[in-house]
Amino acid sequence: MKHTSFLPALLLAAVLPLSVLLAAEKPAPSPTESELIAKARATYPLKTCLVSGEALGSMGEATPFVYHAAGKPDRVVFFCCEGCTDDFKADPAKFLKKVDDAAAGKKAGPAKDAKHDKKH
Repeated sequence: MKHTSFLPALLLAAVLPLSVLLAAEKPAPSPTESELIAKARATYPLKTCLVSGEALGSMGEATPFVYHAAGKPDRVVFFCCEGCTDDFKADPAKFLKKVDDAAAGKKAGPAKDAKHDKKH
C-alpha cells in the first residue's frame, strides 16, 4: 500500500477561502485631500469666508482647509486667505455650524470679526 500525503491539498483548501475573505474585507481607499477639496469646491454652500465674511476669491483663489476630527469624516472649508485658518482652528464648531446652516438653506449670521478685519 502506497502512503499518500494529503497535507498540501488540505493547506490549499484552508488558505484559499481565507485569502478570498481577507481580500473582500479591505475597505475602499480614503480619498486624498486633493480629491476632497476638488469635490468640496463644486458643492460648497458658501460664497463668503467663514471667518472674515469677505467674498471667496476676493484675495485670489479661496484657501481650502481640510479639518480632521477623530471619529468624524473630514470636512473641507474655504477661507479668503490663509490668515483665517488660525481663527477657524480656535473654534471650529462655531464655523462649521455656519457651513451646516448654509447647506441646510439657513441664513448664517454675520461672519465679521473685528479682530480679523484689522488683518485685511
